[in-house]
Amino acid sequence: MEAEKVLYLKFKVSDFAFIKTDPAPVVLGRFLIEIAKLKRIHTVGLPPDLFKGCSSKLIQTYRQRAAIESPYDIRQHPAAIRYTLMAAFCIQRSQEITDNLIELLIQIIQRIGTRAERRINKELVDDFKQVTGKPNLLFRIAEVAVAQPSGVIENVIYPVVSQQTLRDLVKEYKSTGIAYRQRVYIVMRASFANHYRRMIPQLLEMLEFRSNNDIHRPVIEALELLKKYAQSQARYYAPEEEIPIDGVLKSGWKDILLEKDPDGKERINRINYEISVLQALRERLCCKEIWVVGANHYCNPDEDLPTDFDHNRQLYYQALTLPEDVETFISDLQQKMTSGLENLDKGRPKNNDVTIIGKSQGLIRLRPFEPAPEPVNLKQLKGEINHRWHQTSLLDILKETDLRVSFTRNFKSLGTREIIEKETLQKRLLLCLYGLGPNTGLKRINTGINGENYQDLLYVRRRYIHKEQLRSAIAEVINAIFEIRSPDILGRRNYYLC
Repeated sequence: MEAEKVLYLKFKVSDFAFIKTDPAPVVLGRFLIEIAKLKRIHTVGLPPDLFKGCSSKLIQTYRQRAAIESPYDIRQHPAAIRYTLMAAFCIQRSQEITDNLIELLIQIIQRIGTRAERRINKELVDDFKQVTGKPNLLFRIAEVAVAQPSGVIENVIYPVVSQQTLRDLVKEYKSTGIAYRQRVYIVMRASFANHYRRMIPQLLEMLEFRSNNDIHRPVIEALELLKKYAQSQARYYAPEEEIPIDGVLKSGWKDILLEKDPDGKERINRINYEISVLQALRERLCCKEIWVVGANHYCNPDEDLPTDFDHNRQLYYQALTLPEDVETFISDLQQKMTSGLENLDKGRPKNNDVTIIGKSQGLIRLRPFEPAPEPVNLKQLKGEINHRWHQTSLLDILKETDLRVSFTRNFKSLGTREIIEKETLQKRLLLCLYGLGPNTGLKRINTGINGENYQDLLYVRRRYIHKEQLRSAIAEVINAIFEIRSPDILGRRNYYLC
């Protein structure tokens, strides 16, 4: 709520404008703002199955129409139209905000661990010195210790293995073993407890996590436990609580996470457990083993399947050229990955175009191709084009293309009727596309053009130009180029875009 108040005080926006804002970079404050947006939509009380059975494209059209109109314009519609537009907007915007929340959650959890590892690695990099031949050194120490058990370390051990070598061996263990994981976890815990832990109660209040596989049931139960204790100040969970461990805690981390209470009993600290649950949740959200009610991208994976998948399962697997047996699919995938890595390992020393570098710059870098020499006839071709069409602007080319192909017919209004004349609409569409393509801007485009102003161009931009329609227009222009090209020069292969 603090983030919501800051936003309102700084920008003084309406609820409608507040809900339409896009998320900013990954910070806790932005996460809380997205929570506030979702709460505003939930107060409307729309049922989640309001548009069940309706076409998603139709709902998207209603949603876009509501998004481009001002609150004043929306109020001028009859009640049936007004409520339909706003309901479609709220439903789809709720799904988008839910997806944004999950994306922010995944990135925040990853950031906590990455920053902790980066900090510890930076502290250890100067002290770290890898010791070679450790098995031989340990054998020699054991051999001397058995032969002279009562000897003084300075006189018995150090002549065999120097004191500096033992120091380096201890530093290496602290940099690679459980001691390293403990140091990383201490930094993670401090960052989470002092800053990011505030998101837990609101996250569990607004999002409902589910899974279709009983294997991941422990994570769902762990989230329910976190929700139960969200407002508690207790350090540990109650002794009678059943705390899911298997499937939640990572292997090898139990020794780090478990603590002993004043009575000497092993207990798991709530903060430690919350970090482990969020890490497990992140891994399963990324592959949809756990999904979120009300999301679009992170929705129930069964909804992504065709409605007749159970009856035509074999046909769909054949169309995708995939085996029905999951073990066969995994083994084939592992074999392909192993083969690819082996080829990389064999060819890397001989390939000067591939470089293995640090994490900060990317793990693998490919050297760019050398620029090809300019064809001898390219300069002559440029000269001939300039001679025939001297000082022809890009806007003239765009207009000529539309006269030949009529690609502007792909741009339709989101409203129920069009009142702009065809010639005027065509002119404004070309001006808008010209302003958007070179990133010139609509205000600069409208300068010096009689009969047009910025508001007219902005109206056409908002109501007519959208991603799907723009893709259709581009495909139509490319297909027209394929049809008229000379096969003697460019070959006889034709590729058409749908």
